[in-house]
Amino acid sequence: MNSPECCDVDATSPVVEAPDDDTLAVMAKAIAHPTRVRILRVLDAHRTCVTGDVVAELALAQSTVSEHLRILREAGLIQSEIEGPRTRYCVSATGLAALKAGVAAL
Repeated sequence: MNSPECCDVDATSPVVEAPDDDTLAVMAKAIAHPTRVRILRVLDAHRTCVTGDVVAELALAQSTVSEHLRILREAGLIQSEIEGPRTRYCVSATGLAALKAGVAAL
């Protein structure tokens, strides 16, 4: 998921189909933790953040935040982009649209 334009934020929500049940379950599990919901809100508010910015917002250990970011990234809800020694994160518009479509299809 590391492409040069991955964190270029597009204000429009893409139209996507509902994910299969397994993928929807992974996405739902990823947002089942309040810290991960908060991370999504932080990333959405700032459009893009490096790990240290998220750590500062949440006042949690860097390793804890990194683990939450990994789970969200693997669920397809956020994207990352390597920027020198740091990694920049942003909400995945496609992933969020897929989650919404999956919940709406229940």
